Amino acid sequence: MASTTTAPDELWQCAATELAARIRARDISAVDVMRSCLGRIEETNPVLNALVDVRPDEALAAADRADRAVAAGEELGPLHGVPVSIKINTDQRGYPTSNGVRALSHRPAEGDAACVSALRAAGAVPVGRSNSPSFSFRWFSTNDLYGRTLNPWDHGRTPGGSSGGAASGLAAGMTPLAQGNDIGGSIRFPAACCGVVGLRPTVGLVSDWAPPAYAETPDGPVELDFPPTVHAMAVQGPMARTVGDVRLALAAMSVPDLRHVHGIPALRRPSADGRDRPKVAVVREIGTVKNHPAVDRAVGEAAARLTEAGYEVEELADMPLLAEASRLWSLLITEDIRLIRPVVARLGDDSIRTALDNHFAAAAELWRERPELETYINGWARRATLITRLQELLGSDRLLLTPVCAEPAFEQDADITEPGRARDLFTAMWPMTAVPVLGFPAVTVPVLVSEGLPIGAQLIGGRFEEHLVLDAAEVIEAGSEGVTLWS
Repeated sequence: MASTTTAPDELWQCAATELAARIRARDISAVDVMRSCLGRIEETNPVLNALVDVRPDEALAAADRADRAVAAGEELGPLHGVPVSIKINTDQRGYPTSNGVRALSHRPAEGDAACVSALRAAGAVPVGRSNSPSFSFRWFSTNDLYGRTLNPWDHGRTPGGSSGGAASGLAAGMTPLAQGNDIGGSIRFPAACCGVVGLRPTVGLVSDWAPPAYAETPDGPVELDFPPTVHAMAVQGPMARTVGDVRLALAAMSVPDLRHVHGIPALRRPSADGRDRPKVAVVREIGTVKNHPAVDRAVGEAAARLTEAGYEVEELADMPLLAEASRLWSLLITEDIRLIRPVVARLGDDSIRTALDNHFAAAAELWRERPELETYINGWARRATLITRLQELLGSDRLLLTPVCAEPAFEQDADITEPGRARDLFTAMWPMTAVPVLGFPAVTVPVLVSEGLPIGAQLIGGRFEEHLVLDAAEVIEAGSEGVTLWS
């Protein structure tokens, strides 16, 4: 963390927790912080293309209002004056929710999604929209509307997807916080690819509500209904450069909201009962793919740090439950996408069309070309059983430690080069796809750097046990000094 003598033009290097505390103490101004971040954006974004639709005057005006609130002695939120990026698939008042699609890029959103409202209420100041793939459905971040986002560690490797712009911007120092969303690794994988921290909360903890979406038809606008997997598996969550900043942002974003189909009426607070540290079970593989040596090394190092800190760590030879959950993801997601595939084919770019073709081909190897309705219904029924079994296993006193992916960050466009390589990615991403099916909280945290790329590990906890997951992530993080681009 930067010291309290940080020069104004270097404030972009500071953690969100430090910035918020210093703005509150009037040691620095929100305008100084925003100017520093805008300067860093101007310096790095022309190459990385992480943020789009950056409006400096609007951001500085919002920062000035934040400073006036401090001067007036108003009650301040925990993120007061801290810059945050918002993803292009998330409603932000006055900005198009383009999702990287030209046909959706012309109508500004009339209101904020609930997660954006929560960040604003906590005092955060939005600056820039983070890039994603078309329709936010790739583990890469490129689209015909805004172009390709690069990984600041290695331009030939993916920054991850779909929240790749958010992760790339964080790693480069453009913002200290970012909002992302995750239905198949879209927070956790980009964070790992870019050497930052990404948390997928328990389904229902952070509201996924957004203003109604409409499609234009010859008979007028028709309200769009999202498929079951979006309601049951998609989450909004925080990304940052430190676990502490993710913890702070999560608290700000966790506002009870019963408009969200799975929203909960009250927040779960950590108990102060002095209980022992949870046990940690290490799951390196599920029998489908071998890990890259650097991935194994990162998991082993994370386990060693937890052991040294007093956690009881055990290695599991296999965990069929996670293997089955990952396989179910490919069934349920694919069949829901099948319904909107014609729209994606009509409005999307060549990359998303090819990526979806390869996705369907990979899923067909597991579930046949067109699974029957009975198979789909039984998949949802099996999902409920797996959730119960994993909750019984984890409870409030056990965590799982897994890889993020069996490989380091993929080479750019690996999912559209040829179908065989796309199937490899499908298999390698089991730690990312198993978790959304089950709805449990999971965080990815950087562990080490191998051959110029950050390699992370994933922690999974019982439902609404985010505090346990983040506690363990901080232990791993403490041994990862130097996993930043400017250290």
